[in-house]
Amino acid sequence: MADQPRVVIVLTTVNTVEHAEMLARTLLEERLIACSTAIPRATSHYWWGDTIVSETETFLLLKTDRQRVEQLIGRVAELHPYTVPEIIVLEPTTVNDAYGAWVIESTQMREN
Repeated sequence: MADQPRVVIVLTTVNTVEHAEMLARTLLEERLIACSTAIPRATSHYWWGDTIVSETETFLLLKTDRQRVEQLIGRVAELHPYTVPEIIVLEPTTVNDAYGAWVIESTQMREN
């Protein structure tokens, strides 16, 4: 296992499975992520203004190369349906070497 993995996970939630699929597909086509995992029917509870809100959302885990994170954050914010999107970056301490290499290779821009 590599000492300092370049793989990061970006978390976000969206209001529908369809929006999650559109977001993931766009980010894949733009090579900003290697893959996404969508977990539908997550229940979120939060403050919005002066009200506690409970909503069913789709939770997205976006896997990318650390070198693509800033661009990914900007694009997620641009495409996101929420006024204040949840965008959280997690940096794992360990990533399987083969998986890490695949993520890095998958997020490299290709010439057409």
